Amino acid sequence: MNITATRTDTANVLVTAKIENVDIEKNLNKMVRELAKTTNVDGFRKGKVPSSKIKQMYGDKLTQDAESEAVQNLMATAKKDLDLKSEDIIGEPSFKKYEKVDDGIDVELTISLKPTVEAEGYNELAPSYDEPTVEDAEIEERLTKLMENNAPFKKLTDERALENDDQANFDFLGKVDGEEFDGGKAEGFELVIGSGQFIPGFEEQMVGMNSGETKDVTVTFPEEYQAKELASKEAVFTVTLHEIKARGSVELDEEMVKKLIPGDDTATADSVKAKIEEQIKSEKVAKIYNEELKPKLMDALVEKYNFDLPQNIVEQEIDAQINQKAQSMSEDELAEYKDNDEKIEELRDSVREDATNSVKATFIVDALARKEGIAVNDQEVSQTIYYEAMMSGQDPQQVIEYYQKNNLLPAVKMGMIEDKLFSKIMGLDK
Repeated sequence: MNITATRTDTANVLVTAKIENVDIEKNLNKMVRELAKTTNVDGFRKGKVPSSKIKQMYGDKLTQDAESEAVQNLMATAKKDLDLKSEDIIGEPSFKKYEKVDDGIDVELTISLKPTVEAEGYNELAPSYDEPTVEDAEIEERLTKLMENNAPFKKLTDERALENDDQANFDFLGKVDGEEFDGGKAEGFELVIGSGQFIPGFEEQMVGMNSGETKDVTVTFPEEYQAKELASKEAVFTVTLHEIKARGSVELDEEMVKKLIPGDDTATADSVKAKIEEQIKSEKVAKIYNEELKPKLMDALVEKYNFDLPQNIVEQEIDAQINQKAQSMSEDELAEYKDNDEKIEELRDSVREDATNSVKATFIVDALARKEGIAVNDQEVSQTIYYEAMMSGQDPQQVIEYYQKNNLLPAVKMGMIEDKLFSKIMGLDK
């Protein structure tokens, strides 16, 4: 086997090789001998199956495995020749050429290496900003809303129709195509109307009902509904309203303070207002960070640091961005790219700069985070997803499973590391 391994730059290695037929045959014969020891074939004693019989039984598969082993051998030789460590190699090799010829296989492939980032001088890139202020009116508005949300529900003294923000006690029975389904029935169910807890359209159609009234509510399950057998299907729910409760009047008394700051026996009305002010200020800083500071710092880091990038990883990012664009294309637009290599290459070139900067930014953040000792463990990732799911009214476990199934957890972790790093650089973590 003739191999030439060359570092094209600090992050990429080009390997050219001729895998000779004799090398493939040697690998194949070794595999045949191993199989002959363990394969059971009628008419032959175990361990005595002829090589010709093994080759007849597993011919094509054996050849493929022998060729694959030859490729692994040339990779091992290239790593040894250039003193490459396994931990420095990123991803799988990318084949530029794999051509079977009369005397063997001509191979040309690239190996990607972790780039070297000289992480110095980044603190001076932190953008400045004016610290936001919080007006008394903002605090009062937030306080009023919090107290209303925590006000106890009380039975109506005067009969009236059901309104948004009322608590309804009702029975329901759902059917799809005239048939009941699991989870489609309940008695004495309590729901705050307008909370968005039920299928879109359900709560809206209950508005205006009176106690004791029965009504059919027609809704369509969302496409992404967790019960796949119900997704996108129309359902009719027979609803009987038993009781309507409305929120009572509230004031910032001792009982309400305990509700708003649970577990703190020393909390006062002033404590509540101070906590609300802190929360609003934190939200304003987060908005400035996401919309202004974070993009500015990222752009500055990408511009400051120059280093060789692993081209395999850049090409993978281009692939990802192209696939994302393809998802929003019409069938006619997609047809224009079919069997049109020139047009596809134009599309790849159009995203190459963004893809390159994205890969560059990832390695910069990784290098700076390691230098600053910033890390995020899997439990932190799960807790963050769980909290955000609860805040948006979704089932946390289902959301976590979705992230796991679609391999999105690494991206979430990287985003959290990035936010921790940038907050430290800009002094927002204090």
